[in-house]
Amino acid sequence: MASRVSRVLMMGPLAPFADVYAAELRRRGYTPLSTVNELRQVGRLSRWLEACGLSAVDLSREQIEGFLDWQRAGGRHRAGWSRPGLLCLLDVLRRNGVATVQELALASSPRELLLTSFERFLVTERGLAAGTVRGYVTHARWFLDSLESGAGLAGVSASEVTGAVLRKAASGVSVSATQYFVSALRAFLRFCFVEGLVETDLSSAALVVTGRRRSSLPKAISKADARSLLGACDRRAALGRRDYAVIIVLLRLGLRRGEVARLTLDDIDWRAGELVVAGKGGRVDRLPLPGDVGEAIAAYLRRGRPASDRRELFLRARAPFEPIAAGTVSSTVRRACRRAGIAEVGSHRLRHTTACEMVAANVPLPAVGQVLRHRSLQSTAIYARVDLNQLRQLAQPWPGGAGR
Repeated sequence: MASRVSRVLMMGPLAPFADVYAAELRRRGYTPLSTVNELRQVGRLSRWLEACGLSAVDLSREQIEGFLDWQRAGGRHRAGWSRPGLLCLLDVLRRNGVATVQELALASSPRELLLTSFERFLVTERGLAAGTVRGYVTHARWFLDSLESGAGLAGVSASEVTGAVLRKAASGVSVSATQYFVSALRAFLRFCFVEGLVETDLSSAALVVTGRRRSSLPKAISKADARSLLGACDRRAALGRRDYAVIIVLLRLGLRRGEVARLTLDDIDWRAGELVVAGKGGRVDRLPLPGDVGEAIAAYLRRGRPASDRRELFLRARAPFEPIAAGTVSSTVRRACRRAGIAEVGSHRLRHTTACEMVAANVPLPAVGQVLRHRSLQSTAIYARVDLNQLRQLAQPWPGGAGR
């Protein structure tokens, strides 16, 4: 079967979906030329599937990666393929009732149903961030895979839990990665106990992992570097206006990268001069919106943000015009560092900069904690060590040191 869309002749199992795919590309902000290029790529994918004896039902992320590997091996230049465009095709197929055989098998798998319930528990009951939820579910899946075949979750023992922790620690990962695994495993085991899937709460069998952690002072960038960072954004261009707005939000408000990525148009109260921030653990706070931050955001909205019906504030600069990811916030800061000719730092360093500047201005620690939206003053206490001059005044003289 063949379908001609925008002068692209498509053959093979994906041809019936060419029209609806092209419409979805246009809805996501692809230009007419980009739409044609994406359709040509899907045309190659369709012929590749046909040559492999596969149908649209067999298309999955793994098949897409296999197709991209085939293109690389054939010497096709990277500009000739687009992973986001192919993932968009997967969305189109799913909305049109085409689910892969693998997805259907996973949906009916008892293990996947368990992990889905665990994921829902983490979101609704624990209020964890999306990235943390994904990590916990991944570790829970690894633990289930590590259990002896035939034993099942109902027969799991404390020794198996301890053994899983020891295997993870011996696998070459860092101490912090092992600690993260222990946190995820404890959460999963508590969930299983609450749901009655195991008779005993085995979370305590997940051993505490300790490691020497270097205790260093919070690091901030200098005011000169902060100015260079902002000055490195070309505000004559749409991307530069977005980068400038992202960086000034980080510097002035001390937001985490995920909080910046989650900002929406509805979070800005222009009349009250406030910004609503959805933080960790489902916490929502209202922060004053500084004038320079508001001006930067307004400039981006007027002459930088792509036309879109999405409510997220910061969008990708190129189609598909979807919300930026937390990783994009970090890469934005690093690119600006390279342009400014200063040492590369991550987005969290700008959060430290906000806190250190407040401490230097003699802002009380409780107020610093409110701006950073810390749950406990202990999290803010690390910034009490920043002002070394004040700490020296508190230090007691060393016995016998006056005569030396």
